[in-house]
Amino acid sequence: MRTVRQDTNIAKERLVKGLALALLLLMGLWCVAGPSGLLAWGENQRLLEQRQAQLEDLKGDRDHLKNRVALLDPRKMDPDLAGELVRSNLNVARPDEMVMQLP
Repeated sequence: MRTVRQDTNIAKERLVKGLALALLLLMGLWCVAGPSGLLAWGENQRLLEQRQAQLEDLKGDRDHLKNRVALLDPRKMDPDLAGELVRSNLNVARPDEMVMQLP
């Protein structure tokens, strides 16, 4: 009887060790090939550089819009900008202006 009991203990021990090894291998694979693993690191760096370039473009657009808003301040309105906006939004022209349509 002792031999059967030892065989079952050995089988259980091997099963536990095998499961532990499989779990460690899966964890290692996840660290290498997972969404934040070593293989994804280069892709994340490339995306970061793209987003930083996009952010710089958006900052330039924001600065341009801030300047336009400052020029539209009712206390110190820029007459050139006001005339440009009236002409473009209302399709108005002064009597001494000639309108030329571009093809």
